[in-house]
Amino acid sequence: MTDQSAYAAAGVNIDAKMKCIAAIKRMAAATATPGVLAGIGPFGGLFASPGKDHVLVASTDGVGTKIKVAVLAGRHDTVGQDIVNHCVNDILVQGAMPLFFLDYIGTSRIEPAVFKQLVKGVCMACRQNGCAVLGGETAEMPGVYPAGEYDLVGTIVGAVERRKLITGRSIRAGDIIIGLPSSGLHTNGYSLARRVIFEQAGLAVHDRLPGTSKTVGAALLAVHRSYLKPVHAVLQRVPIQGMAHITGGGFPDNVPRVLPEGLSAVFDRSAWTVPRVFEFIRKTGRVDRDEMYRVFNMGIGLTVIVRAGDVARALSVLRRAGARPTVIGRIVRGASPVVLLN
Repeated sequence: MTDQSAYAAAGVNIDAKMKCIAAIKRMAAATATPGVLAGIGPFGGLFASPGKDHVLVASTDGVGTKIKVAVLAGRHDTVGQDIVNHCVNDILVQGAMPLFFLDYIGTSRIEPAVFKQLVKGVCMACRQNGCAVLGGETAEMPGVYPAGEYDLVGTIVGAVERRKLITGRSIRAGDIIIGLPSSGLHTNGYSLARRVIFEQAGLAVHDRLPGTSKTVGAALLAVHRSYLKPVHAVLQRVPIQGMAHITGGGFPDNVPRVLPEGLSAVFDRSAWTVPRVFEFIRKTGRVDRDEMYRVFNMGIGLTVIVRAGDVARALSVLRRAGARPTVIGRIVRGASPVVLLN
């Protein structure tokens, strides 16, 4: 028996991994941008520096237990898009444009069909965001991951001119908060959502979600929205004072990350319509309303803070860029970083 067949008997198939890597190389090559000097193949990907007057901005994140819904539905390309778009938004709030992306896929056993769907989703989102897939890691670890499941993590690196870096330090009382709608749960709150929908409500992934025209799977697997294009359009025309990506921790934990001390963000919850999936989770699970706003995005995926005099122009630019912006709050002086009204 060869070492390789002994390894396969232990649960790791090197041949299957190498075939999948070959498929990755072909798909990743289609995402190459002018800055790519060496993509997948060498031990480290190479990317040309955008210039000494630029600041690099990096972020790493995962899609969490949304993966369990993908496994139940047998669809995996959407979570591939999720991880890219989530990471893009994380660096976008500081004004950075994405340069390159790296992914990590860990699993008990490589399933080529699943693997290709994941990578297809990653590469599709990278092309849409003008971002190169520069490399990554595929780890087959039986005994660490449950059979049939996997983990998906991504790292993104972007750049912004130092003078255009958005830190939130310029935010002041009187500024206005614009909200950009989410496409659904995005990539947060799935442990609670799964418990309520699958365990308490007893629904299956292919059942229709009550109060909607969508199946449970379609509602929960809606792709995490990228805000790159509309925000980039605004940055060309209107000064943005600060932005917050509404992810894990919802409004109470994400908005304060960009607020100067002594300022408070006051939100009018009646300013937008909360998608029905959130209302179903709240009512069925008997979840406290304030907790919902700390677990989920509640229909707002990104907040953009501008001067009061720039609101009309910002809204106009966002609409022309295909977004559906809504004024949802204001900045005031106060001790509590976030206040949720109505």
